[in-house]
Amino acid sequence: MGEHSYLDSDSVISSNHDLLASVTGSIRRAKKAAIHHYSKSFRGFSAILTAEQAQQLRESGSVVSVFESKTNQIHTTHSWDFLGVDVPQNNRYIESKSDVIVGVIDTGIWPESESFNDNGLGPVPERFKGKCVAGDQFTVENCNRKIIGARYYFKGSEEELGPLESRNQTRSARDTNGHGTHVASTVAGSVVNNVSLFGIASGTARGGMPSARLAIYKICWPFCEDADNLAAFDDAISDGVDIISISISSSADLFNDPISIGSFHAFKKGILVSTSAGNSGDSTTKVAPWLLTVAASSIDREFSSNVHLGNSEILKGSSINPLKMDKFHPVIFGNDAAAVGVTGFNASLCNNGTLDHKLIKGKIVVCRGSGVEDANVVRDGGGIGMIISSNPLTGLSDYSLQYVIPTTVLEPKELQALRNYVTLSKNPTARISPTTTILNAPAPKMAVFSSIGPNIITPDIIKPDITAPGVGILAAWSPVDPRAIRSVDYNIVSGTSMACPHASGIAAMIKSHHPSWSPSAIKSAMMTTANVMDNTGRLILENPTDFLATPFNYGSGHVNPIAALDPGLVYEFGSDDVIDFLCGTRANVTQIQILTGTEITCKEPLIPTYNLNYPSIGVANMKGSVVVIRTVTYVGRGPAIFQSFIQNPSGVKVTVTPNVLRFEDTNETKSFEVRFMPSETTNGSFVFGSISWGSDLYRVTSPIALNVVSV
Repeated sequence: MGEHSYLDSDSVISSNHDLLASVTGSIRRAKKAAIHHYSKSFRGFSAILTAEQAQQLRESGSVVSVFESKTNQIHTTHSWDFLGVDVPQNNRYIESKSDVIVGVIDTGIWPESESFNDNGLGPVPERFKGKCVAGDQFTVENCNRKIIGARYYFKGSEEELGPLESRNQTRSARDTNGHGTHVASTVAGSVVNNVSLFGIASGTARGGMPSARLAIYKICWPFCEDADNLAAFDDAISDGVDIISISISSSADLFNDPISIGSFHAFKKGILVSTSAGNSGDSTTKVAPWLLTVAASSIDREFSSNVHLGNSEILKGSSINPLKMDKFHPVIFGNDAAAVGVTGFNASLCNNGTLDHKLIKGKIVVCRGSGVEDANVVRDGGGIGMIISSNPLTGLSDYSLQYVIPTTVLEPKELQALRNYVTLSKNPTARISPTTTILNAPAPKMAVFSSIGPNIITPDIIKPDITAPGVGILAAWSPVDPRAIRSVDYNIVSGTSMACPHASGIAAMIKSHHPSWSPSAIKSAMMTTANVMDNTGRLILENPTDFLATPFNYGSGHVNPIAALDPGLVYEFGSDDVIDFLCGTRANVTQIQILTGTEITCKEPLIPTYNLNYPSIGVANMKGSVVVIRTVTYVGRGPAIFQSFIQNPSGVKVTVTPNVLRFEDTNETKSFEVRFMPSETTNGSFVFGSISWGSDLYRVTSPIALNVVSV
C-alpha cells in the first residue's frame, strides 16, 4: 500500500479496475469485484477474488502485495482526575485549543449523548475536509461542532458476513454497540455533571481534551474487516485529522496488517496513531514502531460488592451490582448442583441445562463462568444470586456486564475461604451487598488481561510503549446496546480499548500545545515522562499476583499528561528512519514497498534495528558489548544542562558518552552513545534498567531491555 503519483482519485480507480480486469477478464467484472478503492492517502484496493485470481495478481508484477482481508474484534469520570488532568486547577488543560481533530475508528457514535454537546466550541476548523454522511437513523444534523465528521464502511463486512440488516446492524455511523461511543467520549467528551451507572461512580464525566473535535469512522458491525479498516485510514488521513485512535485487534505483521499499513501512512503525514495493546494477556500484536501501543492499568477506584457470610466473615468481591439482597440465602457450588447426567465440572460452569433446578432454588450459586448467560441460567432455575470465581487469565469480571440477579466476583483467596465455609458449615448462608465505590486504592496496577512484550516481530523495539487507565472506566454508551439488560447512557468498561483513548486524549493535548510537533516527538514526550511508581511510592505491580511489573508490562511507564506537555527532550524519527529500520530487519525490498510504494535501496552496511532513534532501548540478541546511538532534541526554553543517570540491568555495566549534554537554545540536537558491557548471559530472558537525563527542570527517562546471548 504505497503512495501514488496520480493527480486525482478517478485516475487511481480507473487504474485499479485495469489491474483487476487482467485477472477477472473484463472491466465489468472488475468493477463488480471491487469493494474499496484507497485513492486519497495511499494507493490500493480491496476486491472479491478467487484464490487463483489473487495468485495471478500476486505474480503479475503489477502490484506490491496481495493479502487476505481478515475479521477483527473491538478491543470516564475519575480516570482523568487520577491522571492529574483537573479542569479547575490546571491552566494548561483549560487553555487547550479547540482545533485539534481526533479520528476515532471503531463502532461509530451515539450522537445524542450529552458528552458530545458542542457548547462553547467555535466553528469547525476550515482545514477539515471530512464529511458527515447520512444513513439509517443518522442525519447530517447529528453532526455538530464536536462531532465534525462521520463516515461508515460496510462493504468488506457484508462480503464476509452478509447484509447488515440480517445481523441487526444500523447502516450508518450510529453506534448500537457502545464501544465506539465509550472510546470517543474518553478521548474528547464534553464536561457532563452528575453522571453515574446506577448511582455507582458518580461524578463529572469528561474526555481528556473536551475542546477537541471528533471525526468518526465506523468500521465494526461489531466485527471489523481489514478492507473497511484501510478505507477508514485512507479517508481519515485525507480529511486532515491530527490524531487517530483505534481500539481494535490486529495481526502481528508489519507489512500485511491494515493498522500497521494505515498508521504508517498517517505517520508520514504527521498523524500519530494510538492503539490498544490487546486483551489476551499474551504477546501484543501492535508492534510497529510508528504506532503508540497502549497497555491497560487500574486507577485508584475500586467497585466493591462484598459477600457477607453467615459466620460474620466478609469476603471482598468486585462487580457492578446495583441490586440489593436484603437477607441471607443458602449457598451452593455449581458442581454440587449438577443436573442428571451432567459432570460436576460442567455444572460448575453454570451453562444452560447443567444445573438441577431443585437444588439451586432460592440459593446463591457459585459458578466458574463469567457471562450474563450464566446469571440467566441461575435465575431461570430459581437461584437468587451468583458468585463468580475470578478467571485466572482475565482477573475480575468485565465491569460492563449487567446481571439479572445480584452477582459478584471473588479472587482465588476469597473463593477458597468461601469453599472452606461451605464445606465446614451445616447450613452455609451468604448475602451479596450492592456495589460501593472505594477511592484511594493503590494504583496503578497492571491489568492481568493487558497484552505484553517482548515484541514478537522486532524485539529490539520494546512494546507496549506506555500504560494508561483501562480498568473500570466510566464513559458514554449506546442506550440500545443489545447485550444490555438495562438501557444506560453511561457504562463502566475495562480493557486496553479504554486505555488507548486516554493516551489519544493526551496526545491531542500535546498537539494542541505544540502543533508543529511530529508524531514521534509527541510519542516521545509521553514515554519519557511516564511514571513507574504507583500512588503509594512503590514500583508498579501486576494484578492480581502483586509481582513486580516490567517494561514488557507497561513500556516506559504510566502516562503523566502534565509532564508530557513539557518533556525537556524528545527522541525524533521520521519515515526515512523507519525505512532504514525495516531494512535492518532484513525484510526484502518488496515487503518494504508495501508500505512506501516507492523504490527502496537499503543502506550498506545495514543500520541495526536497535539504533532506530526510539524513546526506549532494546537489544534482543546481544553478543558481547554493544553500542547504541541516540539523538535528543531540546524542546525547553533557554540554556540547559542535562546529566545522565543509569540504572544498570542485572549483569550489565552501562556507560554513556558524553554523560553531560549542554543546550543553548530550543530545537538544538545532541547525540550520545550508550555502551552495554555484559558480564554474564541472561539465559534467554531479558534484564531491565533505564537511562535518564536530568536537569534542574526535567527528568527524561528511557527503559532498557537486554537479552544477553553471549559475553
